[in-house]
Amino acid sequence: MSKRDYYEILGVAKTATEDELKKSYRRLAMKYHPDRNPGDKTAEERFKEASEAYEVLTDPQRRAVYDKYGHEGLQRGGGGPDFGGAGGFADIFGDVFADIFGGGRGGPRRGADLRYMMELTLEQAVFGTTETIRIPSWDSCEACHGHGTADGKKPAACPTCKGSGQVRVQQGFFVLQQTCPHCRGRGTTINDPCRSCRGAGKVRREKTLEVKIPPGVDTGDRIRLSGEGEPGDQGAPSGDLYVQINVKPHEVFDRDNNDLHCTVPISIVTAALGGTLKVPTLEGEVEIDVPEGTQSGRQFRLRGRGVRSVRTAHAGDLYCNVIVETPVKLSKAQKDLLRQFGATLDEEGGKHHPEASSWLGKAKRFFDDLTGT
Repeated sequence: MSKRDYYEILGVAKTATEDELKKSYRRLAMKYHPDRNPGDKTAEERFKEASEAYEVLTDPQRRAVYDKYGHEGLQRGGGGPDFGGAGGFADIFGDVFADIFGGGRGGPRRGADLRYMMELTLEQAVFGTTETIRIPSWDSCEACHGHGTADGKKPAACPTCKGSGQVRVQQGFFVLQQTCPHCRGRGTTINDPCRSCRGAGKVRREKTLEVKIPPGVDTGDRIRLSGEGEPGDQGAPSGDLYVQINVKPHEVFDRDNNDLHCTVPISIVTAALGGTLKVPTLEGEVEIDVPEGTQSGRQFRLRGRGVRSVRTAHAGDLYCNVIVETPVKLSKAQKDLLRQFGATLDEEGGKHHPEASSWLGKAKRFFDDLTGT
């Protein structure tokens, strides 16, 4: 687990909302995505670091633990000292020292959550898909029903801690509550372990799952598969599987929330005289009218041609940014024609170049101010 501050990694304040976290993570994921940085180990580590920070800070429970105890709190399983309850003075200090010395509550523990990083194409993310994934996991042992015993029945209570998983040791003024050394906090003991899992109650194997991806997901979204994480100890509930989405860079479109952007080159002739232009969308080509005198940088907006949000029925827009392409590899005859054409433009006092004329005027005033003329 990364030791850098998670808020610093994502470049957000500690009061950041979930939307702010998502926006920052999307920006970092696009910047350091392995597909955009092939062979760059530093970028790969930054990508993993940002994913880890996003996963923790978008989980309200883990974020609360991290805000209070930092990385150490997460490494201890998300717990922290508990001063609540109706116990007396010794109970309070017992809980505190139990937390410090790695104690915790006894009994079977819930299974750990798992994370799976799923990469999708833009088309898959926009229109939705069903993906089959294979994940390594611990599955509950079928032979003993997850109890770890040879007869498949629940194990007996630990005789040392009487099933609590904790023992108390008096040291002068303090009563220290520590993990039971006999059962290691489980609260139970197995005298005749299952031969299939050797008493663990779970076995290592690979499982296949189908994950339904709803239309409109984006980088940073997570899909929770309840109970598909690791099984708990001795029949305790399983954890969850979180499928975290990362959308691969697209060769034509850039996505910004529900809007799409693309750059469309047009010829100098079309830009000057106007015409029609075919532009791509995720649902096929459409035609747009290009007015005469179109300049590089002009943006055409196609309403409703973006992405339909996974959370609302609203569809974003497609923005086509035009760049006027300068012709290359001209023949001598073509160059001569351009020179003649350029001469006719100059003869008319620059009225055909309004932006250039305006810029030249500004530049002249700037130099006049510098020289005091």
